This record gives sequence, C-alpha cells and structure tokens, in this order.
Amino acid sequence: MTETTHTQTTPPGAAGRPRSPEFRLAVDALRGLRQDLFHGAFAYRPLPRMAVDGRLTRHLSDRMRARAAWTPHAVVAAGGLVALFAGTVGADAGAPALLCGLLALAPVLLTLVRPVGAFWLSFAAATVASVLNGGWGSRPWPPGGFVAHLLVLTVVAVRTRPRTAAWMWLLTALYGFWAETVLGYDHYATDTGPMLVLSALALLVVTVRHVRREAEQEVTAQQSVTEHERSRRTLLEERTTIARELHDVVAHHMSVVAIQAEAAPYRVENPPPELEKAFATIRENAVAALTELRRVLGVVRAEDYEVPDAPQPTLADLDGLLANVREAGLEVEKAVTGAVRELPQGVELSAYRIVQEALSNTLRHAPGAGARVEIGYVLGGLGLRMVNGPAPAPNLVKPSPGAGHGITGMRERVSMLNGEMTAAATDEGGYEVAVFLPVPLAAPAIEGGA
Repeated sequence: MTETTHTQTTPPGAAGRPRSPEFRLAVDALRGLRQDLFHGAFAYRPLPRMAVDGRLTRHLSDRMRARAAWTPHAVVAAGGLVALFAGTVGADAGAPALLCGLLALAPVLLTLVRPVGAFWLSFAAATVASVLNGGWGSRPWPPGGFVAHLLVLTVVAVRTRPRTAAWMWLLTALYGFWAETVLGYDHYATDTGPMLVLSALALLVVTVRHVRREAEQEVTAQQSVTEHERSRRTLLEERTTIARELHDVVAHHMSVVAIQAEAAPYRVENPPPELEKAFATIRENAVAALTELRRVLGVVRAEDYEVPDAPQPTLADLDGLLANVREAGLEVEKAVTGAVRELPQGVELSAYRIVQEALSNTLRHAPGAGARVEIGYVLGGLGLRMVNGPAPAPNLVKPSPGAGHGITGMRERVSMLNGEMTAAATDEGGYEVAVFLPVPLAAPAIEGGA
C-alpha cells in the first residue's frame, strides 16, 4: 500500500504572494490611524466629571465636592478663554478679530464632548484664521490657533490612548509642512518648529502619565490577584491541616466499629444467622470505609508528613498548653463553667486548636498583654471565649507578624462543626474571639449492648 502526500503550493501572482513583515506593520499602523482618528471622529463622548474621593476633596462639604467634580471642565473652559483672548488680540486690525477669537475658542470647547472631532476642527479653524489675518502674524498657526491647537492636542491625548497622541503629532507635522510648501506660507514667519517642539513635550508628559496610570492599575490588579491566591492557599492549607488531624480521629472510630461488629456475635449465646450476617455486613462496610478514608485523606498528606505518635490533644490537655504560654510571657487565666463532660473527639480537638491559635495570636499581635480563656459546658454544646487586653507598650514592643492563618483556621474548624464564631476588637483595645460548637445529645445506652 503506497501513501501519497499532496502538498498544496501557493498560486503565483500578487494574490498569493506572501506579505513582508514591514508591509503588515504598515497596514496595521494605517488601520490604527483609521480606528483612532477617522472612525467615529465626531462621536459624542462627554468629558466625565472628576472623582471627589481623593485626599484633598474628601474633606470638603457635599456642596463643595459637587462643584469640585466639574474642575476638568472649568480648566478646559479657562484654556478656551485664553485661546479666545490670544486670537482676538493677535488678529489683524482690519480682520474680524472677534471671529478669529471664536475660531480659536470653538475647538477647545469641542474637546468636552467630541475630542477627536475637535482635533480636525482645530486644523480647519487655523486655516480660516490664517486667511482672515492676511499678512499679519505667523503661519500656519495664528496666535489664537497656536494656543488652541496645543490645548486640543493635550486634552485629546489625556482622553485617548498614547497611540492616538503619536498620530496627532505626526499629522500636525504634516499639516505644518504642507501649509509651508503648498499654501506658500514659507514666505512668512513660520511657527511649525515651535508647535512641534511644544506639542511633543506636552504629549510626552501626557503619555508618561498614561503609562504610569496603566502600570499602577496593573500593579493593583496583580496585588488583588495575589491577595486572592494567598487567601485561597491559606484556606486550602488550613483545610489540609484539619483533614490530617481528623484522619486519626475518624480512623479510630471506624476501627472500633469494625472490631465491635466482629466481636458482637461471640457475646450472644446461639445468635441467629440473620444477626451474624448483619454484624458481618457492618464489619465489611466499616473496613471498606476505613480503607477508602485512608486512601482519600492520604492524598492531602505531604510527602514529609509523619503521623504523630501521641494521641490528638483534647480539652483535658489545656492546662499544659496554658503552662507553655505562661512560660512564653503571657499572663492567661482560665475559667470553666457548667458540668464538665467528655465531648466527641472531633469537638475536643477543634476546641483545643481554637484556644491554641487564639493564644498564639495574642503572643504575636499583643505581646505583654493579659488573656483570659472561658470554657462553658452547656446543654447543646460547648462555648469558648478568648479575650486579651491591649499591649502595654505598643511603641516599645513591636508585634510579630504571623502567616495570617489564625482566624481563617478557626473559622474553618467552626464551620466544619456547624458552629458559630465572632472575632472583633474590644472597646478597650484588645481582641475577643467567641465560639460556640454544637454537640448533639448522646442517645441513651441500650442495656446489654457492647
């Protein structure tokens, strides 16, 4: 069997000739010029009002802030008045000076609603004003047109992208050279050079401002993404830690279920076959559940994680924890209310870890402050309250920043047990964490049960 590969060749001719990178670059540039300065040139784009939530304006009254929002419009209008004055004063005495001033004012005011259209109107107004001035003044921009065109370039550059500013400067240069050569303005005092230099400086400042603002926005967006990822990673790490700790608790209970299900038939004399079959099914399901539990929770263990040899801590080990933090310099008190009783191991472990994290936060963020731990055994669950006072000398002792996992880890443990938690600063300058962990009432034991 012979396999034939067909290769399609490019047909000869201009249609199939590959385009050079220079050609594609020129086409893209012309397409950008059309998009920036020709497509929708006179579209209605009103100048938005200024934000008044800055450091200076936020202290103003509501009435003054409402007026301050129109500051950009007032600045543009003031620039238009300057162009009007320059056009009126710089006009020939025999020419309609007021008309020249209005021709300078119109493009500047048009930037408030149609910025790109104002750029094209500035060319037309400068040409008409030059004709009206006759032999008076410089060319191709009369005094009023010179000021107006600089203002228009600056305002339009502020309101558009940096690429548009580059196109406007290039078209300004082409207009100046065209006016000098075609219209014969080279016989007059030309101001094309000063226009190009001053406009380049103005557009450069605006472009740098654009670039800086975009960089700040990118940095802000990146910081938001980084903060979100950090919070998400913190949450996953805390959940992994909880899963590691509860693995041994759940595995212990499942092992007890399997052992008791296997030993139960031997405690009853002549058990019926249905009972033996039921206990065998319970044991098989317990062993299968234990196997799956170890397989699934084993995934979240790190490669270097070692199962602790000692049993997981409970509230009975709380006195040892308090002794350790006292040695670290934290004066802590403990108060227990209600009838102390044994709680489910998951609740005991979570309560111990919550108290431990709360005291660790006190050591880190309020060194030298006193703390109090309150444990309340109530009918429907367990209440915890950890409160600390303010640091005695916050200016002398700097707090030690932690990883930011404390409150997140406590909330995850409380949420896992369907509990409630509040954490907030106190009026005295300290911090308080209050937790309630619900504990269902234990079912009455069956007589003769295992």
